[in-house]
Amino acid sequence: MRTTVAALVGAVLLTGGLAACSSETPSSAPQAPEIKPVAETAVAEPAASGDQPKGLTYDVKRIPLGAKLSAGSSVENGQTTVELKVSGLLPNTKYGSHVHTKPCGAKPADSGPHYQNDKDPVTPSVDPKFANAENEIWLDFTTDAQGAATGKARVKWEFRKGEANAVIIHATHSSTEHGKAGTAGDRLACLTAQF
Repeated sequence: MRTTVAALVGAVLLTGGLAACSSETPSSAPQAPEIKPVAETAVAEPAASGDQPKGLTYDVKRIPLGAKLSAGSSVENGQTTVELKVSGLLPNTKYGSHVHTKPCGAKPADSGPHYQNDKDPVTPSVDPKFANAENEIWLDFTTDAQGAATGKARVKWEFRKGEANAVIIHATHSSTEHGKAGTAGDRLACLTAQF
């Protein structure tokens, strides 16, 4: 009987000791802000007229019909995080991506210029002072073997209400070269996403 009681007391002390140990070391790692969904859809071809689908492909060879695009964002302490997830694209391929000012339209140019925190007085903006990853949202990515990828950007500002309305996928990663800054080739697809 004494052995059983001693074993029981030992087990209780051991369990209590472990609980005390685990409660003394809380995780102090900062939590990443939760990304809230903004828009998600499979891409379609532009409509001949009228309202356009939320997700459009302008190049079915490089962004196939049915490819999925999903955008989300979060704001915390004056900083904005934007995330783009894609699937069904060409495998092992580099793409550029930016947030643009207008919703998607039947033509690639309908989504307007890149959203900029500090607006370049010259359009199109190719001055690296304005066209850069700190003043715009650049979501460049390279797809994996299955054609999926995630692009993420974090900036030290918040969107102006109503001025950021789409995510465009471009043909190449964004250039940082003077006179070409922010350019990323043809507009291949568009996701209407109001941030």
